[in-house]
Amino acid sequence: MAWEKELEDLKLRSALAEKMGGAEKVGRQHERGKLDARQRLRRLLDENSFREIGKIAGRGRYDENGDLTDFSASNFIFGRGRINGAPVVASADDFTVRGGAADAAIHRKFAMAEQMAHEMRLPLIRMIDGTGGGGSVKMLEEMGFTYVPFVPGWEHVVKNLKTVPVVALALGPTAGLGAARMVASHYSVMVRGLSQIFTAGPAVVSGLGTGEHLDKEQLGGAEIHTRNGVIDDEAETEDHAFAMARAFLSYLPSYAGARPERRETGDRPERKEKALLSAVPENRREAYSMRKILEMVADKGSVFEMGKRWGRAAITAFARFDGWPVAVLASDPTFLGGSWTADTAEKARRFVQLAELFRLPVIHLVDNPGFMIGLEAERAATIRRGVDAMNAIYDATIPWATVIIRKAYGVAGAAMSDHTRFQYRFAWPSGDWGSLPMEGGVEVAYKSELEKAEDPAAALAEIKVRLSKVTSPFRTAEQFLVEDIIDPRETRPLLCEFAALASRQ
Repeated sequence: MAWEKELEDLKLRSALAEKMGGAEKVGRQHERGKLDARQRLRRLLDENSFREIGKIAGRGRYDENGDLTDFSASNFIFGRGRINGAPVVASADDFTVRGGAADAAIHRKFAMAEQMAHEMRLPLIRMIDGTGGGGSVKMLEEMGFTYVPFVPGWEHVVKNLKTVPVVALALGPTAGLGAARMVASHYSVMVRGLSQIFTAGPAVVSGLGTGEHLDKEQLGGAEIHTRNGVIDDEAETEDHAFAMARAFLSYLPSYAGARPERRETGDRPERKEKALLSAVPENRREAYSMRKILEMVADKGSVFEMGKRWGRAAITAFARFDGWPVAVLASDPTFLGGSWTADTAEKARRFVQLAELFRLPVIHLVDNPGFMIGLEAERAATIRRGVDAMNAIYDATIPWATVIIRKAYGVAGAAMSDHTRFQYRFAWPSGDWGSLPMEGGVEVAYKSELEKAEDPAAALAEIKVRLSKVTSPFRTAEQFLVEDIIDPRETRPLLCEFAALASRQ
C-alpha cells in the first residue's frame, strides 16, 4: 500500500497526542475533580461532531537516526464541532501540559482558532484552564532575554467580539492572559470551587509584598467575580457549565447580521395568565416578583437569565415569544426597589449592546423608581454609568417594546426606550410615573399650605388624595403620553405579536 510508513507515522503521532501530558498528569487532573481537555470537548459538543485541527502539532523527540521516540502535544486543543446541530469553533486548554502555560503552547494555534471563528462566521467557545500567558520566570532565564509584552492573535479576539457569539468557560485556576481571554467574551461562566480568576495568582501577590496572603478562592473565586460583573454566571459542575453555554448559544444567530431563528416551543401565543391580575400589589411600597411575571408572559420554559448575581436591580435574560428569541431587560423591585445603581446601569448597557450586535429585539419590563441616590451612589459614579446605559438604549436600532409594569421616574425611568422612535409601548393599570415620586415632594411643594393648616396631617392626607387623581395613568393616556393601557392578561399575546413583527426587520 502506498504511503504505508507515513500513515503509520501519522497514526503513532495521533496516538501520542491523545496521551496529553501523560497518564500521571491526566490522573492528577481527574483526582482534582476536573475533566481533561478532550473529555471537555466531547461533553460540550454534539456526539461525534468534533474535528480537531492541528492535533499533531507539538514537540517531537528523536533518536540519533532522526526517528521519532516520543511526542508532547501542544496544550491548546481546538477544532470545529456542533452544538444544538449548528457548527461552532471549540477550544480547550490542556492543563496537564505545563499547567496550560504559554511556553508549552503554539501561539499560531490559538490565533488560528480565533481567526477561524470570525472568518468562517462561527460561534466560539473557549474552555480555559491555566495561565496561557507569557510563560515562567524560569523560561525567561533559559531564553536569555526578556521581551516587550504583546499577545499574538489578540487582533482576532477583538474582531470576534464584533462578529460572532463568544463563550468563555473557566474550568480551573485562570490567571494573566487566561483571565483576559475569559472577560473578552459575550458570556462567561465559572465553576464553583473548581475555578478561580485573577490577574496574578496568590503566590505572585504575596511575593510582590502586597501584604495580602490569600488562597486561590479568597483571591478570585466565583463568590467575588459573579458579583462584580467580571464573570456572568456560576455553574455547579463542568457539565452544568457546558449546558449553560449551549443554552446561551441557542438564542443567538451564528454571527452578527444573521437572523435569529424561531423554534417551536409548543406554547400558544394567545395564552392569558389570570395570575397576572394580582402580580403587582396595590400597595405601591410592596415588592413583587418580576421573574414570575416574565415566566408567565414568555414561552413556557424558555427564559434563560444571565448575570443574576450582579447589578441586581436589573434582570437580563433571553426568552422566546411564540418561538422567536428576544432579549429581555427587566426591573427587579425586590432589590433596592428597582433603583439603578452604577453596577445595574453597567449591566444594562452591556446587555443592550449585546442585543444590538446580534439583532435581537428587546422587551423591557419597567419598574424603575430612578437612579440610586446617596453618598455611596455618588462615589460609584452612578450618574455617569446611568447615562452610558441610556446612551446605549438611544443608540440601539433593534426593534424595542416596553411594558411599564409600575414605576418610571426621572432620568432612569426615561431610559425605558428611545423616545424619538416609534413607541411600541404598553402600560399596566398599576403604572406610576413622573419626574419624581409624589411621596418625595408633597411636603416640600405644599409647605406653606401645610404650615397654615389647623391639622397638618389631615391636610397632607387630603392633598395626597387630590394628587392621586392627577397621577392616575388614565390621565396620561388621555393626553396620549402613554400609548396603551392594557389588561395585564393581554401582555403575552401582544408581546408575541411584537416578536413576530420584529422578526421581519
